[in-house]
Amino acid sequence: MSHVFPRHCHATLPTAVGGEGCFLIDSDGKRYFDGSGGAAVSCLGHSNIRVREAVKAQVDQLAFAHTGFFTSEPAERLADLLIAQAPGDLDRVYFVSGGSEAVESAIKLARQYHVERGQPQRRHLIARRQSYHGNTIGALSAGGNAWRRQQFGPLLVEMSHIAPCYDYAERRDDETPETYGQRVANELEAEILRLGEDSVMAFIAEPVVGATLGAVPAVPGYFRRVREICDRYGVLLILDEVMCGMGRTGHLFACDADGVAPDILCIAKGLGAGYQPIGAMLCSAGIYDSIAQGTGFFQHGHTYVGHPVAAAAGLAVLQEILEQDLIAQVRQRGDHARAALQARFGQHAHIGDIRGRGLFLGVELVADRASKQSFDPALGLAGRLKKAAFAEGLVCYPMPGTRDGRNGDHVLLAPPFIASEAELDLMVDRLGRAVDSVIGAL
Repeated sequence: MSHVFPRHCHATLPTAVGGEGCFLIDSDGKRYFDGSGGAAVSCLGHSNIRVREAVKAQVDQLAFAHTGFFTSEPAERLADLLIAQAPGDLDRVYFVSGGSEAVESAIKLARQYHVERGQPQRRHLIARRQSYHGNTIGALSAGGNAWRRQQFGPLLVEMSHIAPCYDYAERRDDETPETYGQRVANELEAEILRLGEDSVMAFIAEPVVGATLGAVPAVPGYFRRVREICDRYGVLLILDEVMCGMGRTGHLFACDADGVAPDILCIAKGLGAGYQPIGAMLCSAGIYDSIAQGTGFFQHGHTYVGHPVAAAAGLAVLQEILEQDLIAQVRQRGDHARAALQARFGQHAHIGDIRGRGLFLGVELVADRASKQSFDPALGLAGRLKKAAFAEGLVCYPMPGTRDGRNGDHVLLAPPFIASEAELDLMVDRLGRAVDSVIGAL
């Protein structure tokens, strides 16, 4: 009997004992293609020599030094490299252990920034429906997924949620993608005015929505309009790139594709590539200076902030991505994977949309293509797909509740950047078999 508290109490899981390239291996020797990188984490696969050696060397030199007393060389070097690549005037890096911590840090920094500047009335955070920003109380409050929020509702902080930019399901027939994007972006301005134009501290959004919508990018012009609105009303723009950042979409920072830069940016997952738990919050020079020239102290902190071994892993991951030109490879392999998905599912009666950027791809399942009607949630389609794909030797990320937290199903794909075209074809083939077996049994 196991004493581990698992994610699901009634699931019997195989034991992972090894990793080789894009594959995980269980204790029976079965190999699974990691088609979702776990949860868009394992961007370099499972046996990268450079990162493994960097972790070992750092453990031998220095395992831990609390940042209340020391900085460390790997943290300083990683921060320098991130800022050298970062968009806009992002200038400072606050290291954490994962995505939820990064988002919590961003929310608290946004609040303290306004307090330090003599605007304590700015207290509201606006986010979007069907977003996901993490599972701690603040991050969960910001997230707009009804299913994840439901049982914790009495504990959550009150926050506003406006429409997502979800072209496939929510654009009207009489709208172009551009006019649709402007309409939903303008919901931000309307909500700011409803709350009080000097009472909103920040707006948070994912440049490409991951877990809850399945790799949904914004339409052209949406984020430019959002940036204009934030600037007009003194609202900070927080971009959550925990899942879509660090090269996953074919840009080191996903917001580069939209031609905008945030005031605060959150990263994690691919930063450590699974070799160490690490995340980061990046902020502009102006935000940092407001703290530095005010109290001089960010009223926040975690024990493992700037952990030297985690920072050493993150540094090695980022160096590998940049020096091996994996961003260009993500774009090329992303085009190949999308073409393979289109060939396999483009005319499938129950695949409504194939979307995404780079190697961050989503497939939405529908009961009827013409009406875009989703399957009855009582069927448990996403859960069945996960099991069927796993039986085929494919790790992927099916999720229910795509449309509103209850209705709709999608599969998220986020394979390692190092995947070959043949391996991506294998991923699509195994997914195709899983889809056909599950839908055929309905």
